[in-house]
Amino acid sequence: MDRVLITGGAGFLGSHLCERLLAGGSEVTCVDNFVTGSRANVAHLVGRRGFRLVAHDIRQPFVPERPPSIVFHLASPASPVAYLANPIETLLTGSFGTETALGLASAARATFVLASTSEVYGNPEVHPQPEWYRGSVSTTGPRSVYDEAKRYSEALTMAYHRARGVHTRIARIFNTYGPRLAPGDGRAIPNFIGQALSGRPLTVYGDGSQTRSFCYVDDTVDGLIALADRGGPEPVNLGNPDERTLLDVARLIIKLTRSTSDIVFEDLPEDDPAVRRPVIAKARLDLGWEPRVSLEAGLAVTIEWIRHMSDPIMASPLDRQPIAANGALVSSVRRGE
Repeated sequence: MDRVLITGGAGFLGSHLCERLLAGGSEVTCVDNFVTGSRANVAHLVGRRGFRLVAHDIRQPFVPERPPSIVFHLASPASPVAYLANPIETLLTGSFGTETALGLASAARATFVLASTSEVYGNPEVHPQPEWYRGSVSTTGPRSVYDEAKRYSEALTMAYHRARGVHTRIARIFNTYGPRLAPGDGRAIPNFIGQALSGRPLTVYGDGSQTRSFCYVDDTVDGLIALADRGGPEPVNLGNPDERTLLDVARLIIKLTRSTSDIVFEDLPEDDPAVRRPVIAKARLDLGWEPRVSLEAGLAVTIEWIRHMSDPIMASPLDRQPIAANGALVSSVRRGE
């Protein structure tokens, strides 16, 4: 991977991808408008040889200094809090933003990798979810701004592949977690950890029986790189098939943080999926990929990162250096320690 352009590169997942590719010798251009991404996520990369940070809204035309060989399109609000607060921006990023990124890849004859989502399956009637399943999605519900933006992105990506011969990849990413997820961003794991560390009750929606499959960020990044390198145009699930109820995850986080927090229950949000677990046979066969980090090991690293970030002595709000960036914690979790 010679020259890589990553839209949404200052976001949670994008920053980890930037870091990994830069460490592997790639020249990386990170493009972000910082609506939900953060300069702090890539602050440790700025100034390093081969890394370029560009403040730009990918919904607008963009011409990079050098044509990329690979375009990773990760730009989009991804947490419920973020996309519900930015509904129009989310839809336009999935439409105009995807078209801009595809146009860049087409002009440069580059490989295009779309970061899609398991949310395209909606509240599934098929469980677990294989790639052939077309989903059960509300087109008008509050979550539709994200779900339909990604479904449109997939359709546009396939159209560019079929009509213009662009080498495209589609990753359907299931719930990913790890360092750089901010407490309170609306996703279950950082919410639970932030609440547990502060001694507040953990908020579980519904009765907590709804399931999710959580994949540690290092594994997801491995999958994206493998997909870019060895994948084909059809969608591929990237996720961990280790399915847990949200109530069990809340209890596990209380245990790992040694918190005295209670659990409180609130009404289930509209269109909240009851189940979520990927079928990853295609990723195993075509990419030679499967997740390696257990939920317990990944949570241990994530908890320590959020604990560090929450300590005003250890990290100021203007210059928070992710502790996982030094490689020590990330390496230990990859070894399964």
